[in-house]
Amino acid sequence: MSIRRFCTRGRKVETRSLTSLAEELCATADAASSGRASTTIYGGQGRDLRQTVIALADGRRLGEHESPGEATLQVLRGEVRLHAGDETWDGAVGDYVHIPARRHDLEALSDAVVLLTVAGRAG
Repeated sequence: MSIRRFCTRGRKVETRSLTSLAEELCATADAASSGRASTTIYGGQGRDLRQTVIALADGRRLGEHESPGEATLQVLRGEVRLHAGDETWDGAVGDYVHIPARRHDLEALSDAVVLLTVAGRAG
């Protein structure tokens, strides 16, 4: 993964290439028996904001699960389908959607990578 560091106004800032990360995670997902790979790029425990890049091999799904809080999904690569009850949303590269606050799952319609952003109370 390409990480660049630079300083602005005396603070160190770290930048990452989501394109490079997407390629790496796709390769990992293709080789994994689960057909998926992910990494949290910001936040985590003790933070109100968490961003995770998730790769799914073609035809694989993230099983149905509860919404972890306010969340959005941006498609970085490929095509996906979000299922929430009777509703579905199809997304392709560059598409963005607010994830409904109810049980849902995500299906890869091709090899796909998404950026999941979750905002909620730190726990």
